[in-house]
Amino acid sequence: MSDTPDSAVHTYAEQHRTAFLDDLAEWLRIPSVSAQPEHDGDVRRSADWLSGKLTETGFPVAEVWETAGAPAVFGEWPSDDPDAPTVLVYGHHDVQPAAREDGWDTDPFEPEIRDGRMYGRGAADDKGQVFFHTLGVRAHLATTGRTTPAVHLKLIVEGEEESGSPHFRALVEQEAVRLAADAVIVSDTGMWDESTPTVCTGMRGLAECEIELHGPGQDIHSGSFGGAVPNPATAVARLVAALHDEDGRVAVPGFYDDVAELTDTARALFAELPFDEATWLRTAKSQAASGEAGYSTLERIWARPTAEVNGIGGGYQGAGSKTIIPSSARVKLSFRLVAGQQPDRVQKAVQAWAEERIPAGIRHRITFLPATRPCLTPLDHPALQAVARAMGRAFGQKINFTREGGSGPAADLQDVLGAPVLFLGISVPSDGWHAPNEKVELDLLFKGVETSAHLWGELAAALR
Repeated sequence: MSDTPDSAVHTYAEQHRTAFLDDLAEWLRIPSVSAQPEHDGDVRRSADWLSGKLTETGFPVAEVWETAGAPAVFGEWPSDDPDAPTVLVYGHHDVQPAAREDGWDTDPFEPEIRDGRMYGRGAADDKGQVFFHTLGVRAHLATTGRTTPAVHLKLIVEGEEESGSPHFRALVEQEAVRLAADAVIVSDTGMWDESTPTVCTGMRGLAECEIELHGPGQDIHSGSFGGAVPNPATAVARLVAALHDEDGRVAVPGFYDDVAELTDTARALFAELPFDEATWLRTAKSQAASGEAGYSTLERIWARPTAEVNGIGGGYQGAGSKTIIPSSARVKLSFRLVAGQQPDRVQKAVQAWAEERIPAGIRHRITFLPATRPCLTPLDHPALQAVARAMGRAFGQKINFTREGGSGPAADLQDVLGAPVLFLGISVPSDGWHAPNEKVELDLLFKGVETSAHLWGELAAALR
């Protein structure tokens, strides 16, 4: 365990609080919206800003890496201990679109501090959570007397996460030698709530497809031809109806073959969290919970695979009646995957399942989007325990464990680099990621600084 005095880390962070927040606000003023071409120059300016700030922090290597899309930033600070493990931090410097007319109380790219919070696009997702590592490593050095980190520290901060990371895996594969690490820290996540600090242990993967069905060469009269030719809208409806069985399980043969089942320990840890289903339903704007029988709500969204209908269409959609057999229909499906599942195997299973149910006389096309693999770090992994200890020292309380129901590029890092992925985030649900008035709680942001300061010593000891 690191010998960093916890109180000294806290004092150092507080002494540098004002300058840190001034720098963060400067970064937030750069509207690095990767999804909007008119902001391409701002995304590049954001990368240049971060590269310069890493150099100012002390990183001997700080580079802007080009991709086929937006630039990423790479930083490296080797330890003077040749036997120290290597740790790679991942985050992103691009942000979601934002405009005052979306419902913001203030200009989204002119950050403001009010009531202990900093408001601005990117304050939590993800610039604030990337940036706390810069003060964290300085606190680590100042309070241990070291001149280099206790680990070989690397950062990769991409510029297209909010646009689906279309070029990130190719970048990781291209730069796999320079990105090689013994563990990866993803700081693009959050905690359960303000009073319940948690460490995320995994994310689900994602496979998506669109199924297009084509029947008659044009819309035709349902009186003249109905009941005598196949209807693509009916075929789509039957596909959707066949997607789940009566227990809410995905009915695609082979879908569950590789699923890593929940352990009793994991279920017990989920049950420790202060989950209130009524509150959760209000957040979901839903009237009832539903899903696979035999599992709790948290187990369903964190540790079980799913199939969802994201969109369905075909035929006449206007007011009144138009008695036709439509020429085409389509459905968009998404499958959240859990540890053990392989996206390519799931895609083949879905394709075989769909094609078996498409009636004669209906032409079809099934298109899959690029998939994301699931990732999960075992609860007893020493690197995960090091993250929990570092956070526990910063917060001064027990750390619980969660998972994330969504998906992200973390699995690419795990897959290409062969390193365990750990999640370190201090954002809370009320921060409003992707929404108007995004903010970060400043006290939690500085707990992130302190966690980062403790983390490098903890990982250096755990990974030897």
